[in-house]
Amino acid sequence: MDPTNKPQGLSPHYSLYQREVFREGGEHGKLPHFSVHPEELAESTKKKLNDRSYFYANSNAGLGWTDRANREAFYRWRIIPRMLVDTNTRDLTTSIFGHKIPAPIMFAPIGINKLYYPTGELVPAKIAGELGLPYCLSTASSQPIEAVAEANDAGAAVKNESNSVHSYDGPNGGNAQSPRFFQLYMGHDDEITISLLERAWKSGFDVCMLTVDTWQLGWRPTDINIANYAFYYPGQVGNELGTSDPVFMKKHGEELKQDSGKWIDSSVWHGKAHTWEKMPWLIQTWKRISGGRPFVIKGIQNAQDALKAYEVGCEGIVVTNHAGRQVDGAVGSLEMLPEIADAVGDKMTIIFDSGIRTGSDVFKALALGAHVVEVGRLFVWGMAHEGEAGCRHVMKSLLADLDITMTVAGYQSAKDLDRSALRYNQSGIPPAAVDHARL
Repeated sequence: MDPTNKPQGLSPHYSLYQREVFREGGEHGKLPHFSVHPEELAESTKKKLNDRSYFYANSNAGLGWTDRANREAFYRWRIIPRMLVDTNTRDLTTSIFGHKIPAPIMFAPIGINKLYYPTGELVPAKIAGELGLPYCLSTASSQPIEAVAEANDAGAAVKNESNSVHSYDGPNGGNAQSPRFFQLYMGHDDEITISLLERAWKSGFDVCMLTVDTWQLGWRPTDINIANYAFYYPGQVGNELGTSDPVFMKKHGEELKQDSGKWIDSSVWHGKAHTWEKMPWLIQTWKRISGGRPFVIKGIQNAQDALKAYEVGCEGIVVTNHAGRQVDGAVGSLEMLPEIADAVGDKMTIIFDSGIRTGSDVFKALALGAHVVEVGRLFVWGMAHEGEAGCRHVMKSLLADLDITMTVAGYQSAKDLDRSALRYNQSGIPPAAVDHARL
């Protein structure tokens, strides 16, 4: 808490953000405008948005059992604190695909960000740049690839104050450039796929992440209830990658005038599954375009698929169930992480996604074998409240939470975390799940 009594560490002093908030309140009477308690933040977001906007990122498949399983899995793993450990200097830094980053957290790909703030993806892209964290852009973005890259560059160029909790010097000195990932929803027109990948590479997105669990949307009753498919409504947000793509527009520009869903229905959630046989072509195509940069598959939930991804040439995987939005009654992602890590953790980069809400959640995922975690709903909820300021507040709060958790639990470095830091509890579910079950 005392900034004058902490040695310079390898990672930013994220924990000081709590002190900053306390001092602003105590000395100037300035309080945060919204709660960053995850459950309270989710509730207040409902009041900030209309139903169509809120449910786009928050609807779950079926009864929501998979979303619940994600949170239950975190509840069952318990941290074992250690005492009298020198945590005065902590190291949260890690490397991912050749990029050194200040903390093992990245922005997950979420589409149609204009539902949450008028400038959409430009907000989280900028904040990711400021924080030096990886940003991943969705194919269902409501901003063109090139505009998002410019926003990310602008964030990275922000001059950091010397005592700022998000200042970070890269390995060669100066502010570190946050890496950019492009998340691909792949249609069945290879020319359009190649065009998207070429645009992404030219805009500085140097890791390709293919999502394989969402060839079509899962059955989501809360979306069904309000016919919640933004791409068909006036304004048609979410088509921007298509309408800004020269190949797609040359082929389908005229059709788009009569069919507003042409982009999303043919190129994003088209309902026609690809198979492993297509992966070598896609990986080789990305390698040719990018000069050999990494390829990642998102949607892995078992060790066999993880090994198959390795065999076909992937450098990384995202262990995720799409936050419970695709298969109702499926396993929680954290349940599967240990055996996936045992199978490929020494061969591939493992990114964990689904259910991250707190610094303790990040801690547990890292201890169970993830190298980096993705955060999605949290940053969307923050930007829904206050745009850049809200997104920044939520992400800096999560980083502070992780930093403080490491300190008070007695772990100096993220690299020190393994399963010995946790204890599994077979019984019990979170109180919120109990309450939900009674309704």
